Parts: sequence; structure tokens; C-alpha cells
Amino acid sequence: MYIHMALSLYKTEKPGGPIPKFSDYHVWKCLKIIGKSGPVGRKSLSVDLGIGEGSTRTILDRLVEEKLVDINRSGAVLARRGKEILKNSLIDVREIEDVGITIDTCNTAVRIPNMAHRITFGCEQRDTAIKAGAKGATTLFCHEGKIYFPGDKDHVDIEVDQCLRRHFKIKDGDVIIIGTASDYERSEEGAVTAALELTGEMRSRKTLSDVLSSSGESQELISLAIAIHELLGRLPLCARSRDRLGVRIEDGKVIDHSYTGPILEEVLRQGVMIRMKAPSGPYSGIPIIAVPVEVDERVIAVIGVVDITKGAIFEIIERMRKGLN
Repeated sequence: MYIHMALSLYKTEKPGGPIPKFSDYHVWKCLKIIGKSGPVGRKSLSVDLGIGEGSTRTILDRLVEEKLVDINRSGAVLARRGKEILKNSLIDVREIEDVGITIDTCNTAVRIPNMAHRITFGCEQRDTAIKAGAKGATTLFCHEGKIYFPGDKDHVDIEVDQCLRRHFKIKDGDVIIIGTASDYERSEEGAVTAALELTGEMRSRKTLSDVLSSSGESQELISLAIAIHELLGRLPLCARSRDRLGVRIEDGKVIDHSYTGPILEEVLRQGVMIRMKAPSGPYSGIPIIAVPVEVDERVIAVIGVVDITKGAIFEIIERMRKGLN
């Protein structure tokens, strides 16, 4: 199971607000710190992460929303799902001594199992590490019991091999990325960021939550809503995310970009499908079928269709709802 977070984690909480100053690495490290030292208070966590309290709060809010972390009076602790994710995380991190193959004094190595097939020449990992604040990164891989530089036919020196094997149980197909910097914090951030990029952890899950989040803007809903609208023969349709107003669509066009209604609100509150006549609004007195959109057992949005088919649309929507969940 990969560590994953919806892309909404990186969005501002309010339009025009400051962009949170954190990255995939900080989310990963936040989980590691809580798993090792929890319960942890936000101030202490902010210091350990090296980011502001506002960004730390945003990370914690999303981790709680994703059911990875619980907050109690003592601070943040890993939830069961968070423990499972850390247990199954692909990357293993160690500070290592200088073995003469890096360009700075502080080095952090990350072992990533079974990823050698994704390596070309190591340039991508180096560039990613540098962007993350490290001075550079060295990529190695294991093949037939020997450790090699990408593109090199000769295996590494015995000193390098022994150093890495003191820290890791290395198997064929494993990749080792060594981040280097003048301090261990930056070397770790560079190496871990490159590893997360290589594995796809943090953003590897391609589900509905990657394009639609509970706090998503109405624009996020348009492609999904219009597709359903067309599939249902252009029946009037409305949709909104849990935390923001949504859209209303008729005749293939969005006619309202800040829409909600009493039935949509009730579906979000109860988390169940509702069929009833609209008590008010533009569809007052007309039957509406509204269904929750769920990701990881959380209702993140609702879609409603004006039922002018005398019930024939009900079965279709129920099948679509099961497919989206």
C-alpha cells in the first residue's frame, strides 16, 4: 500500500490565500514522526518538520480527513490506516558515512525495493534531489548480487558495497538513492523526495480523489458532471463537493457555477442516496435523485439528477453510483 494523499492537500484553503509551504517529503516525514514519537503536538511537529505551524496544521487536517491520523488531547497519533501505510511503505531511510561517491559531507541513503527497472542514468533522481534542496544525489541499483551505477558495467568498490550492506538488506532489483548536502536534513529531503518521485508514493493512487476532492472548486466537477449529463440524455443535473458550492447543468451547458440545493445538502449530511421531490429552488416539485460520491469511505461530493423519466433513470444511476465508489 503506497503512502498517498489527494492533490487537494496542496491547494490553498481559501481563494487568494497563501500557498502552503510544504511538499510530499513533509507529508511523509509527518507520518514518520507521528508513528515514531506520537502523540505529538502541532508546535513540536512544526519544529521537527522545519515548516510553519499553518502548513503543519494543513497537513494534519488532511491526514485526519484521510483517516491516517487521529487527534486527541495529547496530540497527533497514527490511526490504524496510517500504521498500515507506514508499515507497507516502499522506502527505507538511513544516514550513512561518506564513502567517496558523493559531493558533500552529509549523506542520507534510501533503499527502494524492486524499482531498478525504472532507472535510466540516475539524472532524474539527481535533479529531483537538487530541486528539493540537496546538493546532489547518487543513484545505484543491485543486479545479480552486485551494486552498480546506472549505465556502468563495473560494480561499485567493495568499500561502497560494504557500507550500504551495513545499513540495508539489499536484494536484486533494489535501488539506492544517496542524497548529499552540507547537513543531514537537506540530504534526507533530497533523497526521500527523489525516492517518492520514483515510486509514485504520496500520489500513486489514481482514483476519483485525484480529480475531485471534498474541498474542490466547481471547475473540478464540470468534466465529471457533464459526462454524466450526456450519458443520461442531457437530463438536468447538479453537483457539488462537500465543502464548496457546485454546478447546475442543462442542455449541455453549465448555467450556474455556485449552486446547491436542499436535497444535495441532505445527501452530504446523511451520506445516503435520496429520491424525493425538490421542496424549493429551480426544480421545486420535480423528483430528484441525488447520490453521494464516496472515496475511501468518505463522502466527498454529491450528484443529483432531475428525474423526468418516471423512475427509469433510478436503476441507471444506482449502477453508476456503485461504479464511482
